[in-house]
Amino acid sequence: MTDSADRAIIAHLRRDGRATVAQIAADVSLSPAAVSRRLARLERSGVIRGYTAIIDDTRVGGLEAFIEIRMLGAVDAEQLADLARGIPQILEFYNVAGDPDLLVRLRVDDREELAGVVNQLRRTGLIAGTKTLIVLNSWIRT
Repeated sequence: MTDSADRAIIAHLRRDGRATVAQIAADVSLSPAAVSRRLARLERSGVIRGYTAIIDDTRVGGLEAFIEIRMLGAVDAEQLADLARGIPQILEFYNVAGDPDLLVRLRVDDREELAGVVNQLRRTGLIAGTKTLIVLNSWIRT
């Protein structure tokens, strides 16, 4: 369970994941030792699952896309999640309510690579249909 101090630490990390314990402590009005203990607890409990860089993919190149997936019958979404973990271009995988059944976000170098990933998913025999959406512009809350 998190309290207001934990939420303040999390908010600081969302703004600056590279902040030092001392910087966070000054921002949230706690001692560095208290912030260190709280960070360790948040990491152990899984609230903080890791630290990452936010990349501006428009400067990297390539295509970002979403694939809507409709599963065949009563296919277990975990089967597709296992499949997705084996496809390095897939960045995120969501099991959603409604239509479609699953939503996948991926990044590829070009349209040919995108077609290859879509075909790889379709060939599993687990999927009734797909719809691919290519990202033109994006905005991400940081």
